[in-house]
Amino acid sequence: MADSSLDPSLRVVVADDSVLLREGLVRLLDEIGVTVAGAYGDAEELLADLDAVSPDVAVLDVRMPPTHTDEGVRAAIEIRSRRPTTAILLLSQYVEVAYARDLLEAGSGGVGYLLKDRIASLDEFRDALERVAGGGTVLDPQVVSQLLGRRSDPLAALTPREREVLTLMAEGRTNAAIAAALVIGTGAVEKNVTSIFQKLLLEDSGSDHRRVLAVLAFLQR
Repeated sequence: MADSSLDPSLRVVVADDSVLLREGLVRLLDEIGVTVAGAYGDAEELLADLDAVSPDVAVLDVRMPPTHTDEGVRAAIEIRSRRPTTAILLLSQYVEVAYARDLLEAGSGGVGYLLKDRIASLDEFRDALERVAGGGTVLDPQVVSQLLGRRSDPLAALTPREREVLTLMAEGRTNAAIAAALVIGTGAVEKNVTSIFQKLLLEDSGSDHRRVLAVLAFLQR
């Protein structure tokens, strides 16, 4: 396994009502080499301890007690409200499009939504954690597929290649990674990204988050 490039001082908290999964995540984080600042069985425990533990990243299950519906999402939104610099990585057993959309709309970066099966790969989990900690956005490909498939009208203006590029953008891939996946040059990727922004009327305001807004634009039209 390759060495982690994550800062060992990175403070991560975990909230999941499943003891096995929670302890498994703690062990994964220990193996990655980051600081586990706390592990909690529900969102309320985490929120009560939030200011004391001062996490850089919060890894949350979507469904937790007492209702097992959207506790993790609501906790994530409150965390971002109280601590805007804290990155969020939501985990779910299923693709829950509404919750993924809520997460994206709650912040401009440093967010992720993965299916729990992804945790089977330590490298992918570490990569996702690194990207959200760095302010990026990470979405499971199945989540992206359903997000884009829910409303198809905005896709009409995009070429097939632009759709492919947008899907990889929504997964949090860099232009270089997109170029490698599609076997094209980075210049071609940059042209497609620019075209996507233009077709979705996303003006350059100096922000680095137009990639996230490009996905949101599909959901909001």
